[in-house]
Amino acid sequence: MTKFPVEKIRADFPILAELIRNKPLVYLDNAATCQKPQAVIDSIVQLYSHDYANVHRGVHSLSQRSTDKFEGARTKVKDFINAASDKEIIFVRGATEAINLVAQTYGKANIKTGDEILITAMEHHANIVPWQMLCEQTGAVLKVAPINRQGELIYAEFEKLLSDKTKLVSVVHMSNALGTINPVNQIIAAAHAKNIPVMLDGAQAVPHMTVNVQELDCDFYVFSGHKLYGPTGVGVLYGKQALLEAMPPYQGGGDMIRKVTFEHTEYNALPYKFEAGTPAIAEVIGLGAAIDYLNEIGMANIAAYEAELLAYATEKAREIKGLSIIGEAEHKGAILSFVLDKIHPHDIGTMLDSLGIAIRAGHHCAMPVMDFFEVPATARASFAMYNTKEEIDFLMKGIVSLIEVFG
Repeated sequence: MTKFPVEKIRADFPILAELIRNKPLVYLDNAATCQKPQAVIDSIVQLYSHDYANVHRGVHSLSQRSTDKFEGARTKVKDFINAASDKEIIFVRGATEAINLVAQTYGKANIKTGDEILITAMEHHANIVPWQMLCEQTGAVLKVAPINRQGELIYAEFEKLLSDKTKLVSVVHMSNALGTINPVNQIIAAAHAKNIPVMLDGAQAVPHMTVNVQELDCDFYVFSGHKLYGPTGVGVLYGKQALLEAMPPYQGGGDMIRKVTFEHTEYNALPYKFEAGTPAIAEVIGLGAAIDYLNEIGMANIAAYEAELLAYATEKAREIKGLSIIGEAEHKGAILSFVLDKIHPHDIGTMLDSLGIAIRAGHHCAMPVMDFFEVPATARASFAMYNTKEEIDFLMKGIVSLIEVFG
């Protein structure tokens, strides 16, 4: 790879010029949400200034322009993850809604009393709670494949849990709390050998690596726009067309219908069957702009650069006495979760903020992971393509000074 153009990229993100407590912002909370490039901001301003109208329903020029941009973004998403058709791309509010949609449509239609749903012990709450709710509704059973002390899935145990009772596997592609990248190709192949469909929670993976859903052969894939340098309030459900065709609608209302009488409603074709009501028009178009921006840089280039950042941060962290890294999987994305002896993660986060450093401190919506590692919370520095080794040095210097303050 030629030298990664991080300074040029940083200049595209206006917020990175902000001062926090009179200090330059060091933004290391990217696993929670990424900052937005000017291209995304401009796309939203352009829409509201020149092209805005409701989509799909109008014959006037503004509606047609808005619809073209909206549906153009759908095609960009399709190409970005290499789906087979635009019909397989459903716009939702975020990865969480996408998982709930699958649970309440595919799940309710196909999962019955005594059936099993298999997840892992490293899941985000959004890939736990919807399945617990479905189990309560149907009498199904939630099974959990264990992880080891490195934060890796114990694959042999996962495979043992696959049985004739398993009706769905739903696993995280990359853990938000640990950075672990799961062996999803192996997981999908094993499940499909038993005719079990697989959903991947890709909220963390999509911003950091190339995702090819046809190559993966997953049945469902979900992600959020705001972690992909796009706006909040928009996410994507990818589903194989045959599965989506067979699933009942998630919500009723406008745009998901073809014909309505008081006696009967005929539902719209894909993807609109699952997109009731006025969609997040500006947010979808902003997501399309984010994808254009990422394509210019190249996902392979981003992945290689972020791997450098993670390796550098890990090496520096290991030099600090009293710091313990939580999650040291062999295959890992750009997340460094850690704890310090006798200093609560919330204190770490607060003290680092006084230096202009933004990290996340807490359970990261992964309480079972915290329980497994027997910690109340972790401090989490998560890296993106606009971060630098100099920022990592500043973080480590801040941690060392924090340890000195606390004695």
